[in-house]
Amino acid sequence: MSFLDILRLAFRNLHQAKLRAFLTTMGVIVGVAVIVTMVSFGLGLQGNMVARFGALDLFNEISVFGRSLTNLATAGLKPSNRNADGEFRRGPGQRRDKSPTRVLDDAGIAEIAKIPGVAYVQPNLTLWVYMRSNDRVRSEVAAGTSVPNAASRFKEFGAGQMISSEQADEVVVTESFLNDFEYAKPEDAIGKTVEFLTTRAKTSDATKSQDEKPRAEEPANFFGIPLDDAGDEDDENSQNVSARTFRIVGVLNTKIKEGPGQGGLAGLMPRAAVYLPLPAARAWALEHRGPGAKIALALARQSGALEEGAMEGYDSAVVRVNDPVALTAVRDRLTELGFGSFSIVDEMEQIRTVFLIIDSVLGLLGGISLLVASFGIANTMVMSILERTREIGIMKAIGAEDREIKLIFFLEAAVIGFFGGVIGVIVAWVVEALANRLAYRFILKPQGATFVDFFSLPFWLAASAILFALVVSILAALYPASRAARIDPVRALRHD
Repeated sequence: MSFLDILRLAFRNLHQAKLRAFLTTMGVIVGVAVIVTMVSFGLGLQGNMVARFGALDLFNEISVFGRSLTNLATAGLKPSNRNADGEFRRGPGQRRDKSPTRVLDDAGIAEIAKIPGVAYVQPNLTLWVYMRSNDRVRSEVAAGTSVPNAASRFKEFGAGQMISSEQADEVVVTESFLNDFEYAKPEDAIGKTVEFLTTRAKTSDATKSQDEKPRAEEPANFFGIPLDDAGDEDDENSQNVSARTFRIVGVLNTKIKEGPGQGGLAGLMPRAAVYLPLPAARAWALEHRGPGAKIALALARQSGALEEGAMEGYDSAVVRVNDPVALTAVRDRLTELGFGSFSIVDEMEQIRTVFLIIDSVLGLLGGISLLVASFGIANTMVMSILERTREIGIMKAIGAEDREIKLIFFLEAAVIGFFGGVIGVIVAWVVEALANRLAYRFILKPQGATFVDFFSLPFWLAASAILFALVVSILAALYPASRAARIDPVRALRHD
């Protein structure tokens, strides 16, 4: 028999047992649909994460670290997270990285800016400051920023514009600042002032030098708790509040409203409610050191890690590269200069590994349902042998070969697997589209978010699922086909 004759015979046999063939095919459809849906969900999560990183502009930026003031103050000590080689572990994956060997000061920033491929360098300097604006006082986070600034954080303004110069007493604020200080809309804040509050310390001859005047007798206390009205002087000093005034010139749209990056902040810059010129932020930080910072500075100078009169540098900075391809070369150069660095690219390999495990587990769970369907195919083929024993005997009596008998059963199983795989992929696509719409309607839309596709169904996944169903179906027909080929034609012809 020719191949076309065998193919027509296989279709005829399936047509004669339509209900059984339909139910067997349904098992394959369900198995393939489950596999495709689960794996495409894992691929969708991975794709959305990578797309979010790209939308947040993280692939073009590097965080650079120098020796912090705490590190300088504890020079000579061996922290518990450092190994014998002087390396430390950092990050979610505890990735090894060389400890920075130099301070990230203005000179270091200038050196980094000269590295080929670097677009700009933004030092990170954050401050916790009590602020007064719109007749309200709040504790907010402020950050210094270079002016002008090409960072993606400063591309979109809800009102106003960027700070005019580094010498200007101007700031730009975010939506959180408007909410905290109860501005109705961005335009209402433009032109208004924000005051950075501090206390003006009182000095007297009694406190200038302990050698000039004996120390006053300490008030009576019980385990450090004053027993008399010793807080009057503190109350008087607490009312002596001074302020530095800045004018609000812009309101930033910091959060991305649409697309894969929605709800996030663009770039690696620290989150803050107020951004002021970097020189002003630097001066404020040096002038209003906390007690802990003063102790750390004294210890750093005492240990020799910081020269007398020298100032500590920035804890970190954001380096933007012109092209992500140059990122590796820039990081190598940063290491040569004695700085530590971090990029989201460091975690991509671990992210891929995690999602590979997730996709494999999801695919395995879906594969179990297809395995169950393969038993249904084998059962259908065996039942077909019992019903067609006499027909098989006649075919062998008139000259049909064993391979032709096997091929008939293989083709029947292949037809079930192929059409089950194709329909299963279509069913999976419909289920994914429905799930996306329901998620948007009942989860994303009430939160004001835009539509997000949680699934990814590439062509290779659909083709692989169909091919997998085809192979499993043929393998399920191995035993029935071999059994049919071994039938004795003489006994088969006597079969009722």
